[in-house]
Amino acid sequence: MSTTADFWFDPLCPWAWMTSRWMLEVEQVRDVRVHWNVMSLAVLNAGKELPPEYVELMAAAWAPVRVIIAAQLEHGDPVVLPLYTAMGTRFHPQQRHDYETVITESLAEVGLPAELAEVGKTTLVDEQLRASHQRGIALVGEEVGTPVLSVPGADGNPVAFFGPVMTPAPKGEAAGLLWDGTLLVAATPGFYEIKRTRTAEPIFD
Repeated sequence: MSTTADFWFDPLCPWAWMTSRWMLEVEQVRDVRVHWNVMSLAVLNAGKELPPEYVELMAAAWAPVRVIIAAQLEHGDPVVLPLYTAMGTRFHPQQRHDYETVITESLAEVGLPAELAEVGKTTLVDEQLRASHQRGIALVGEEVGTPVLSVPGADGNPVAFFGPVMTPAPKGEAAGLLWDGTLLVAATPGFYEIKRTRTAEPIFD
């Protein structure tokens, strides 16, 4: 039986990028399809005391998510993943930080109108952005970041959690086995958390 997983991401998060690449592998080796959703680190961290460098990053984080939401509203769900992939490839493997240029190039790569980039400088889609963000956060609570993954639980109701966080993203059957374990954990009533200190940075390959 096919499974649908909901995945929430902010394109600036390298850990969400790693997990998203794993989910693309999972789709190849298991009967699962991913529904891609936007969440926002800027929304998540609004009103919190942050280091100065993180405040600057959060200011820059608004534009990419606004542009993806605007593209989704105008052109439908199918554009979300390719636009995320175009942006994420530049932000993460290519380590680009020229946000406006990344957005412009990504829209062009996916064949979307260049004027969508202007939405990133406005609040026009903020209501829809916050609603998308809240759908994910409502499933897991406020004490998480991105990514958020939601899968069917044992009773058919969604079970959601932050992560899984990994580096590098497993491929092939290794990706499938991690997915199998994720579903097993999700089906365990009362299970909340597995965690250990990260000792490696994201490995992009």
